[in-house]
Amino acid sequence: MVTQTTFMILLVALVVQRLVELRRCRRNTRRILARGGREHAAWQMPVMKGLHTAWFLAMVSEVFLLDRAFLPELAAVALVAVVVGQTLRISAIRTLGWRWTTRVLTVPGAPTIQDGVYRYVRHPNYLGVALEIAAVPLLHGAWLTAVVFSVANGLLMIARIRAEERALSEHNGYDRAFGGLRRFIPAPRLWARVS
Repeated sequence: MVTQTTFMILLVALVVQRLVELRRCRRNTRRILARGGREHAAWQMPVMKGLHTAWFLAMVSEVFLLDRAFLPELAAVALVAVVVGQTLRISAIRTLGWRWTTRVLTVPGAPTIQDGVYRYVRHPNYLGVALEIAAVPLLHGAWLTAVVFSVANGLLMIARIRAEERALSEHNGYDRAFGGLRRFIPAPRLWARVS
């Protein structure tokens, strides 16, 4: 019971974090559109909102209705993945500043962001989200939610990344800026700095 309560507190904290981020997203979206920004693949937003809402509900349902056990070893590994995911997402949000949004928006002619975490990986935000979707449910043994929503998120991300990269290449020189950088695996220069 104590672990279920702790799990719920963590989920509430994640919901609050997401709501704060959505507020920032709305503010940034207005700013981008005021600068002549364009939206691409708008159909993805309702799908993404539905997926994330269902993910939260599925975790709660699986933990409480299926009475999933708390497994300390699995939870420890999952917690590391959650922390890495949060670090990637927060780094991406800070690096993009006013250009960060949950929508696929471009400002034609604006330079491609290549600072911060974007020096090492093309899509740190998406990598962070993927880690969280897989790992947060595993904090309390909700393996079914982790598997189902990781697959669903992966399918959505394939379409989203294609649309985003196409739009950024057309309007912001993205293909030239990131042609040699991997999408999700950090660049070798990061490993050289770490060692």
